[in-house]
Amino acid sequence: MHRQSTRSPRLALVAASLGFVIICLDVTVVNVALGRIQQSFSVGPTELEWVLNAYTLAFAALLLSAGALGDQLGARRVFAGGFAVFTLASVACGLAPSAVALVAARTVQGVGAALCVPSSLSLLSAAFPDSLARAKAVSIWAGTAALALGAGPLVGGLLIDRFGWPGIFLINVPFGVTGIWLTLAHAPDTLRTATRRIDLAGQTLAVISLAALMFAVVESGRLGWGSPAVITGIVCFVASAALFVLVEAWQREPMLPLSLFQIPAVSVSSAIGLSLNFGYYGLMFAMSLFFQHERGYTPLETGLAFLPMTAVVTVANLASGALTSRFGYRLPMVAGQVLAAGGFLSLEVIEVNSSYLTITAPLLAIGVGVALAVPSINTALLDHVDPRSVGIASGLLNTARQIGGALGVGVFGSLITGAAGNPVNGLHTAVILAGVVMVAGIVIAISGLKAAGLPARPGGAC
Repeated sequence: MHRQSTRSPRLALVAASLGFVIICLDVTVVNVALGRIQQSFSVGPTELEWVLNAYTLAFAALLLSAGALGDQLGARRVFAGGFAVFTLASVACGLAPSAVALVAARTVQGVGAALCVPSSLSLLSAAFPDSLARAKAVSIWAGTAALALGAGPLVGGLLIDRFGWPGIFLINVPFGVTGIWLTLAHAPDTLRTATRRIDLAGQTLAVISLAALMFAVVESGRLGWGSPAVITGIVCFVASAALFVLVEAWQREPMLPLSLFQIPAVSVSSAIGLSLNFGYYGLMFAMSLFFQHERGYTPLETGLAFLPMTAVVTVANLASGALTSRFGYRLPMVAGQVLAAGGFLSLEVIEVNSSYLTITAPLLAIGVGVALAVPSINTALLDHVDPRSVGIASGLLNTARQIGGALGVGVFGSLITGAAGNPVNGLHTAVILAGVVMVAGIVIAISGLKAAGLPARPGGAC
């Protein structure tokens, strides 16, 4: 009893936020290190894609099961364990002697990230039983993550210029040690659900299907779509994905209840979340290569070049919340995608010697557009899902977004790699494709929710 009274909810919030911050930071910070990593290991764009996607793929594939594991073993234990895995994997990344070792360590980082994220929200729920205090804590938790995403390229550039590319990984160690200590000292225990089981069959098939898909997409740029290896990857993806659907329909406690897709807000939000991350993360990868390889920028200059796009994320997120409160979620959802689509299509005219404004103006539009749309898809989902299913539905949305990000990096990278010696032409094709994907998202937002009869304003009847 005395031990429980010494625990500080505010320090538990600091611990949860620290974990989320370094996880989100690693999503964007690695982009500005790609040039230096390529020089260190003498690898091509395909290997660089795996450096990014190994992390995202493990994160996406394990996210839903990690939530169930937290329910079964306790969120405090799983969060601390995940934080430890992430921190140790960060050390392995910083000390990696080869590209293969770096990709392997990045995969383990993704495992740690997947363990941390669902459990961090459970910790906040237990640490702040009052609903108003909890809402404030969650907003701080989410706000720090948004700042980390926005600051990632600049922070990465500063660290690389001072310490080399290993610095972007080794900086996680002091934050990890601090976060683990705060978690063990101040995070509350959570109720455990012994009956909640891990869907091992579904989880295994999810990993196989996503890995096969990413292999086919990433390697297509180097090997070609007609190569036996890529065709095998596609066949493996189709077969394992079909088996996954059958297994999830048959399981009593599936990792992904297929009934969720019968809720239009879930299907629409997940599809748009996937498309937004497809364009945004694919662009971050492609423009990092463009800035460093084609324009000769240093990592710090690359981070500064991204700053207009990433700096507006927090401001636009706040604006999206205000717009959603006043006009409903459909307006920022559509307006954000319109801005992003315009930004992507405008990038089709850039060349190596294009002016700073010609490059920055479209990036700014994309940053504002994506930041406007993301909160609205979360609001749409939360307003139309049974409270008992919010956790799994949110997990589905986050998984869709991570898959979209991995596909974006893979597709953008393949188009650049396969551009017959002219990567700028490949970049032009990639941004046009991203623009088309954004337009498809606009159609889904307008027609999908309208056809389902869902109100545009939050709080209406389902």
